[in-house]
Amino acid sequence: MKKKTVYRCSQCGYETIKWSGYCQQCGAWNTIEEVVVEKQKDSWIIDKNFKNSNPVRLSEVEVDDSQRIVTSMEEFNRVLGGGIIKDSVTILTARPGAGKSTLLLEISSDLAKKGYRVLYASGEESETQIRARSNRILDEIPENIWILSDISMNNVLKSIEDVDADLVIIDSIQTFVLEEFNSRAGSPIQTIECANALVEIAKNKKRPRAIIMVGHMTKANEMAGLRTLEHLVDTVVFLEGESDEPIRTLIATKNRFGRTGEIGLFSMEDEGIVQIDNPSEFFITKREEDLDVPGSALTIIKEGSRQITVEIESLVSKSFTPYPSRIGDCLRKDQLNTLISILEQRGGINLYDKNVVIKVTGGLKLREQAVNLAILMSIVSSVLGRGIPKDAVFIADVGLTGELKKVPSLEARVRELDRMGYKKVYISKNGLNQKLNLTNIEVIELRTLEEVINHVFYAN
Repeated sequence: MKKKTVYRCSQCGYETIKWSGYCQQCGAWNTIEEVVVEKQKDSWIIDKNFKNSNPVRLSEVEVDDSQRIVTSMEEFNRVLGGGIIKDSVTILTARPGAGKSTLLLEISSDLAKKGYRVLYASGEESETQIRARSNRILDEIPENIWILSDISMNNVLKSIEDVDADLVIIDSIQTFVLEEFNSRAGSPIQTIECANALVEIAKNKKRPRAIIMVGHMTKANEMAGLRTLEHLVDTVVFLEGESDEPIRTLIATKNRFGRTGEIGLFSMEDEGIVQIDNPSEFFITKREEDLDVPGSALTIIKEGSRQITVEIESLVSKSFTPYPSRIGDCLRKDQLNTLISILEQRGGINLYDKNVVIKVTGGLKLREQAVNLAILMSIVSSVLGRGIPKDAVFIADVGLTGELKKVPSLEARVRELDRMGYKKVYISKNGLNQKLNLTNIEVIELRTLEEVINHVFYAN
């Protein structure tokens, strides 16, 4: 082994042979630290002779369902592609207070009851704090859960071996340090090196282990740290949700073992996070059978592999200021302003002196253009003070010309509505690519927004 001294920036990892007061790469002041590193001579020989490193035919690699650890939370399993891969590394990030630790503690309890050995390592909470949360959200505390409150990754790696853990929870990766590196916790060097050590122990072919790391989130709603961390792990999962809303959405933005964009829906309750088994019922207000409320319209959205029926509510009121309010916490403000302009110009509805507020029951975010027709129809319903039949659904994008546009996966959406017993669905002309054998629902194909308004409110 050869030892040498280098000077490394604790912010960006830049190395130099001389000390200076600021980093020449990122410009940060007082971040250059002296580091003693050991250089392995002929390190390529170690890699060359690494056990089990010989190439194998892709067709001969065996894959079966036994490689997954399946939890009792179907929503969580769906996001990860069917369960946790036994030699995978997953990172979960969310805003403070969103429920990351609560969700992972519930998963730990569930898998411990199934016989898996779980090590929950926390660099932020003490054992008593974790136990207090467990008493609140868990019916019973299984024997197969071990708790470690320490910021030393060296101690964590030793404890993984001592416990012989099948699942390791790291809460959170930015709070741990390796003794070999002279940097503070949370620095890019420590975060990446700690993650590298966990990846190495997870990918051990003789004893694979599943590891879930918690990652901090920045004010810009992005995972803190270098992008290298995202490239390093197998799966990146975001837990989204406002603190004043019960709904929590789990989204996979990267998944080497399943579909990206898949979502799981949960509700934050007093007893912890509870999965939503029937999302369509959760996002629709239950009303009396003969009651049609003005300002309410239904649509169906595609989230990952599932179709979810949602209710869009609007409130239109007279404005007493020169600049009417346009409020929509479920969609972008620019999108709402564009839709209002289309409605005024192509639908003949004057809103220049009206406040418009849009909301989705349950607080779900609207990310696709297929909901635009439903948004416009809910606004029209509010302006006219007339309710839309609750067995009618709208699925179409609306162009600047007022024409209805086709949307992806329209056939699957219509089939799901037919299965759920809806009576009418409004779509664009020639929107279906194939003829569907439907039982309950009538498909109404129209060309423009004006035709839809006339058909819903003025026909007969």
